[in-house]
Amino acid sequence: MWSIIFTNFTKYKFILIACLIIIGYLMPYYLLGENTHIRVHDNLDSNIVWYKMLAESGKIFSMLYTEFPNVINGLPRSSLPSGLDAMVWLYVLFGPFTAYVINQTIMRFVAFFGMYLLLKTTIIPQVKSSWISVGVALAFSMLPFWPSGALSIAGLPLALHIFLTIRRHGVRAPKLYWVILLLYPFFSSFILTFVFFLSLIGILWLVDWIRSKHINLPFFLAIFFMSLLYLIKNYLVIYSMFINSGFTSHRNELNLGHKDLQGTLQLFLDNFMEGHTHDMDLHYWIILPVIGLAILAAAYYKLKPKWLVGCLLANVALSLIYAFWYWEGLRVLKDNFMVANTFNFSRIHFLHPLFWYLCFALALAILWKHLKFGKSLAVVLIIAQCVLLFQLNEENKYEKVGTPTFKEFYSTELFQEIEEYIGKDQSDYRVVSVAMHPTIAQYNGFYTLDTYNTSYPLSYKKKFRKVIAPELEENPTLENYYDTWGSRAYMFVSEIGKHYLFSKNSDKVIQQLDINTDALKELGGDYVFSALPINNHQKIGLTFKKSFKSAQSPWKIYLYKIT
Repeated sequence: MWSIIFTNFTKYKFILIACLIIIGYLMPYYLLGENTHIRVHDNLDSNIVWYKMLAESGKIFSMLYTEFPNVINGLPRSSLPSGLDAMVWLYVLFGPFTAYVINQTIMRFVAFFGMYLLLKTTIIPQVKSSWISVGVALAFSMLPFWPSGALSIAGLPLALHIFLTIRRHGVRAPKLYWVILLLYPFFSSFILTFVFFLSLIGILWLVDWIRSKHINLPFFLAIFFMSLLYLIKNYLVIYSMFINSGFTSHRNELNLGHKDLQGTLQLFLDNFMEGHTHDMDLHYWIILPVIGLAILAAAYYKLKPKWLVGCLLANVALSLIYAFWYWEGLRVLKDNFMVANTFNFSRIHFLHPLFWYLCFALALAILWKHLKFGKSLAVVLIIAQCVLLFQLNEENKYEKVGTPTFKEFYSTELFQEIEEYIGKDQSDYRVVSVAMHPTIAQYNGFYTLDTYNTSYPLSYKKKFRKVIAPELEENPTLENYYDTWGSRAYMFVSEIGKHYLFSKNSDKVIQQLDINTDALKELGGDYVFSALPINNHQKIGLTFKKSFKSAQSPWKIYLYKIT
């Protein structure tokens, strides 16, 4: 028995060690709970509240005409996630933070095993040692994936491995692979990555068909059924796009893309070298130099590293597409074809992490096989990349940055005190937030007139603009931000710009808040929550009621009544 255990440990020791490291990476979530520091941008300030709101609404499977009165006097149902999104049900079953941790755990292990299988069976099967396949997979699993993307990026290697296996073995592919493939749409985003991923897989199937004159039906059916399930999952989006939206989205007037050619090329270079906040792959310091060294080694030994060069060129192409989507030359296309304006084709850059880490594995394989000290060098490089990524787990990164923990950000006890002070049912009044994210109020059950949503009625955007118009006129950056994009319908303040995290220790004071209070009252506004004192509150029709703070919360909230 012990010999069997020892043999299995020896065989799988690298995988077991990697799993222990991933558990260590995840440990802050389990040990600290809601006292963990996590990402604010497109996370605490948005998606977490969207899932919570939908999970608690009792309207998960309601249709388009359903509205959520607690946001902008009626946020359309299609502005929130699909009822078939697995994340919604994690929030229903476990609550926000536990659901968040479960999602993080699933992401990390699927990313690891997916990349490991892809490398071991397809990309570098000639490298018998597990150092590269396990090491690169471990590094990939510790990337700072955008949390609400779930398996949209983290799951790409496993999806690619399964598709290539079905392509190669057809109906003989493991039945489990078919099950996993059909579960993917419920744990990932079609519009974020898989519309592009499936398009590329579809092109691969088409090329195979043209070359071999063989249709490869199992491969085609895998693509077809996965695509069909994505369409079913996104029934609200499909219905609103092609049948009846029920409202005109603010996205119809998106006006992004005003960079000249020089600015576009600079954006390409920045994206290629540094990546994007939603798909950070941290390839600049180690992976990119390793690729360069491997190409030099290949040239010296007269090798033809076509897969390495191909993946590198794929990354170049992704960054070019990303950059040129913002080029002013595409305005003609965007102005004449609505889908070119409302659908963000630049999101194809979310495929970057997959290709960069394939490049990393392919480059290490060249060094491993052909350099005198290549094996030792590859091991050192893998360890270095893993150390770099391990220390960038959310707790370490955001604790150093100084952003609040999950519990601090939403400060439920502090806002319960505010609710009790107001003394009315939350549905009987409307609030807006100044110098802070409105999702904090939303999380705590308040009905807000301000919001952050990727789609909401254009008519409301125009009404809300009247409230903040004086402030926008004083700050061209904020004006452009709201008018050309506008997904954040915030109470913008020209004095502070796009800053919404002011702690109770801040000595900042809003000297001159210029808002149209009459327009705010027309929307139904009753109270203003401000993270900073407003000096001229009386002049703009606000009555200061009370300030609230506690030892457990980083905020000090100034409550103003709209008179």
